[in-house]
Amino acid sequence: MPTQRKLGRPTDQRKAILKNLVTALLNNGKVETTEARAKEVAAIAEKLIAMAIKEDGNFTSKQIKVTAAKVDSKGRKITKTVTSKNGRKYEVVDREEKTEMVTVDNPSRLSARRRAMNWIYRVRDEKGNYINVVDKLFDEIGPKFKGISGGYTRIYKLGPRRGDAAEAVIIELTK
Repeated sequence: MPTQRKLGRPTDQRKAILKNLVTALLNNGKVETTEARAKEVAAIAEKLIAMAIKEDGNFTSKQIKVTAAKVDSKGRKITKTVTSKNGRKYEVVDREEKTEMVTVDNPSRLSARRRAMNWIYRVRDEKGNYINVVDKLFDEIGPKFKGISGGYTRIYKLGPRRGDAAEAVIIELTK
């Protein structure tokens, strides 16, 4: 018995459809699709959310040194003139060094994030900036469901779809 429904598609198309739907569900909170696809997406999303809950808080913080270009009041980089060994003068961007606290994932959390990336695409917003859905899964969705064991998704039936009469449903996150 196969682990997933075939959905009448070749493997590459089927995986692409499921990845798109899982990404949209985690990014937007709900998606409208057919019943068979929704059941597959629910199974995948439940596993990803359970993995995020398990790895919640499994990271450490550490200080790192970061260099950044100094900028003036208009946002332009400040440059300084430097002389090389052979006497030539050239412009160099003036930099400042800061220390910042960053979170570092423990090995099991890092592994879980990489497994989640197999089912989640990179998404862009309206401005063209990337939205990291994996970060959203581990930082927002996982902690939101902490203490709940299962039932992270809900499927509402809408009735037959016009055109092909496939059972249309809405799949959404419960919280």
